[in-house]
Amino acid sequence: METIRHHFGFKKEPFPQNIAVKDLFPLPALGPLERRVFFALNQKAISVITGDVGSGKSTSLRYVSHKCHSSEYELISIVGGGYSTIELYRQVLLNFGISYRSYQVSTMVSKIREILLEIASRKVVPVLMIDEAHLLKRSVFTQLHTLAQFEFDSRPVMPMVLCGQDLLLDHLMANAVRPLASRVLGRNHLEAIKMEVMRDYLDHHTKLAGSTNRFFSDEAIFAIHQGSGGLLRRANSLAKTALMACAMEGNQTVSAEHVGVASTELL
Repeated sequence: METIRHHFGFKKEPFPQNIAVKDLFPLPALGPLERRVFFALNQKAISVITGDVGSGKSTSLRYVSHKCHSSEYELISIVGGGYSTIELYRQVLLNFGISYRSYQVSTMVSKIREILLEIASRKVVPVLMIDEAHLLKRSVFTQLHTLAQFEFDSRPVMPMVLCGQDLLLDHLMANAVRPLASRVLGRNHLEAIKMEVMRDYLDHHTKLAGSTNRFFSDEAIFAIHQGSGGLLRRANSLAKTALMACAMEGNQTVSAEHVGVASTELL
C-alpha cells in the first residue's frame, strides 16, 4: 500500500476495510434500511438483513449499531456459527461478562431473562444483533424467540436484527421456525450497486484517501462494475489491486487493462 500512497499522493490507504462509520459512502439502500430496522426495534420485533457475499451486510449492521445510542439501546452482538443453542446462550451471557459452565438450559435462559428485565427496567431496549446468522443451526432458530418471551408472550422485551446470506430466509421459512419468523417486521435485501453509483463510490474513496483527482477512467469504472457484479467488497479489491497495477507501470490513470490484471489476482 505504500507504493500506491506514494505514487498517487494519497495521505491514507484507499478502500480500507476498517472505514469509520462517519466516512461510509451513502449508499441508496442505507436510508430505507435504517428506517425499517428502527421501525422493528421500536415495535420490539425482528428485522432481517440479507444480501450476497460482499454486498455490505456487515457494514450496514455496523452503520445501524452506530445509530443505536447507548442511552436508548444496549446491544448484544454475536457472530453466527454452527454452534448449538447452549453455545448461543453462552455467547449472549459472555456479552454481559458472565462465563457460564453449566449445561442446564433452563438455568442459562433464566439468567439471560433476568438480565434483559433489568435492562428494560432502566428504560433501555436490549437488542440482539446476529451477524452471519445464516450459519446458525436451524435448531437454534426454533429456540431463539423463547429468550424474549415474557408474561405469556404479551410483553416483548428484546428486539433482534438478523443479518446473513439468503440461506437465512430459508431457515426462517421452515415450519419449525415459524414462531420466530412471525415476529419479523422488516426485511432488507442489499442489491448490487448500479454503474452510476459505482463511479461516485470510487470517487468517494479516493477523496477519503486524500486526493481530489480522478484516477479511474470510464473504461476502468465499467470494468470494475462488471468484474465485481456491483458488489462492494470485490469492487474494493479490484480497485485497490488495479491502482497497484497502474502504479507499477508508472501511470496516473487506471485503465480497463489494469482492472483486467487485477482480476487475475483475485479469487
